[in-house]
Amino acid sequence: MTSFTSRYGNPAVDYKGAHVRAHSRHVATVVAVSGRIDSANIDRVTECAKRLVLTDKPFVLDLSGVSSFAPGAVRLLAEVDDVCETVGVEWAVVASDAVSRRLRARGNDMVFPVVGSVAEAEHEFDDAILTRRHMLLPLLSKTA
Repeated sequence: MTSFTSRYGNPAVDYKGAHVRAHSRHVATVVAVSGRIDSANIDRVTECAKRLVLTDKPFVLDLSGVSSFAPGAVRLLAEVDDVCETVGVEWAVVASDAVSRRLRARGNDMVFPVVGSVAEAEHEFDDAILTRRHMLLPLLSKTA
């Protein structure tokens, strides 16, 4: 495991070819992974991602920088899905071409919330928050 700093100043950790960087945004926690995800690093990457799922914020797993996604790496998505369901947060995955190919190869036995970009995921989370707020407004208004 090697640690290095990206051009944006966020520390990233190298798990045998998978570079993992996390940051908290206003709307969601974003975990970005680049490089390859394979049998040498899947356990460490999965544990890192699961540890960063917070109970009060939606979660985005940004795999847009992943160049190689081994067949067993789909377990990463399944375990993140389980943790997010357990803690009750929405989540989304941004898939690279390699990740998309692997998901298509698996067929429809597992369905994950795939979006085109981190910005798209944040926009969807914003919309969901606004919808919930609008539903609550009538309940919170004073009656005479």
